[in-house]
Amino acid sequence: MTIAELKKMSQKELDDLFRAKPAGPIPDGEAKGTALVLPGTPVTNLIADLVRLKVWKGKVFERDKNDPNKGILHNKILPLGHLAIEANVYKDKSWLDGAECVVLDYSETSLIAKKVRDEIREIEPGFYLGKVYWGKKRTIDFALEFQRSGK
Repeated sequence: MTIAELKKMSQKELDDLFRAKPAGPIPDGEAKGTALVLPGTPVTNLIADLVRLKVWKGKVFERDKNDPNKGILHNKILPLGHLAIEANVYKDKSWLDGAECVVLDYSETSLIAKKVRDEIREIEPGFYLGKVYWGKKRTIDFALEFQRSGK
């Protein structure tokens, strides 16, 4: 599975892929992020490139040393990749399908993103597909790529 393949999928195909995968472990380390806006359309690549260039580059996770089912993260934002916008990370039921996922919860850690909840699932080792919610409304999808051997 590659970012290029995800960008070609329809929203339904991305949702089906998310539903088909287990939560996976709480990530640890730095992940390159790709916004998946209007997936499967001619503008998907352009939007993903603009978002990465100007707004969001990825996330840096730190798993809790005492509890592998908890952690925190910081987003890499703006052109220089500043670390900002912290979230609590834990496992819980997905709002999409009720099955377990990794939740990225900004409600207690960020004023600017207080209403944001991300959900991720590992679609391949070190490769996660995510859903973004604003309140209870789904907005966009994204992918996180951690350094994978052989890639």
